[in-house]
Amino acid sequence: MSARPTETHTVPVLPDYAPVPASAFGPALNEQGYYVGRVERNLYWVTDGVYQAAFLTTRDGVVLFDAPPSIGHNLQRAIDDVARDNGVSNKVTYLVHTHHHADHAGASSLFGKNVVRIGHEETRRLLLRDDDPARPAPEETFADRRTLEIGGERIELAWHGANHTPDNSVIHFPEHDALMMVDIVNVGWVPVFVVNLSDDIPGYLAMPGNALTYPWTTLISGHLGRLGKREDVILHQQYMTDLEASARIALSTVDPTPYFQKYGGNLWAAVKGYLNAVGEATAAPVIEKYTGVLAAADVFTPDVAFWLMESMRLNRGDGLQVHP
Repeated sequence: MSARPTETHTVPVLPDYAPVPASAFGPALNEQGYYVGRVERNLYWVTDGVYQAAFLTTRDGVVLFDAPPSIGHNLQRAIDDVARDNGVSNKVTYLVHTHHHADHAGASSLFGKNVVRIGHEETRRLLLRDDDPARPAPEETFADRRTLEIGGERIELAWHGANHTPDNSVIHFPEHDALMMVDIVNVGWVPVFVVNLSDDIPGYLAMPGNALTYPWTTLISGHLGRLGKREDVILHQQYMTDLEASARIALSTVDPTPYFQKYGGNLWAAVKGYLNAVGEATAAPVIEKYTGVLAAADVFTPDVAFWLMESMRLNRGDGLQVHP
């Protein structure tokens, strides 16, 4: 009987990245894997270090803003912590959605059928389309703006057009000096794949400016471990502006000729080589400038640069020439 061949597994060679700046980290999580803290008065936020949600305690129960499944049952535990410490109700009576994505709404069903769900009218349409039992569609909707008066608290909802998603909206807490804007600015970090996985890049680029038109001091950004300030939004704007400027230079200086000469009739190979070269040229100076300033500048800037550059080509016509 011959012996079976020994299976071998190749250990992947993983890249090294620049250290994460200390300014990018938030507070330590508890043993159950979450942190809950006060934003101002009866407005609180909860994070698992990657996702964030928020909630208001009111005389009509708790108003929850987003329900990320990664936080999951820890949302109720965080609410219970606050309710126990402050002698208020721990019952979630309203759930307000920023948008329909499952990573921010996938724990909605944990709060049962009796909670009143509120979101943009497009959020309702998209959740009905997705037909996900974990994400019941909101019963109450709005088109552009809506002011909620719940338990003596005022909450302003606003949609500024398609951006990260067709329905992504901001939540302003005028009496708590705070704004919740999700999946636009990753506080202390660069965006991730495909310009923060956004559907509409021009709309995404406009959102930080929209956010700064509101009066607020604290930003709840939906991601990562800490709250933001206005200077975090301004730094994000500077990063994206520098990428746009770098893309314009790259689109005007990278020569496509060598790629089409090399690959001949294989047009997609030529296009891939040329656009990858433009993306790399776009990213290089921005990585150098922001490494140590924004976390993961060396990790995701190449991908963000590529998709931003493509949006500039297709939505603005940058780098495209009319054949004579």
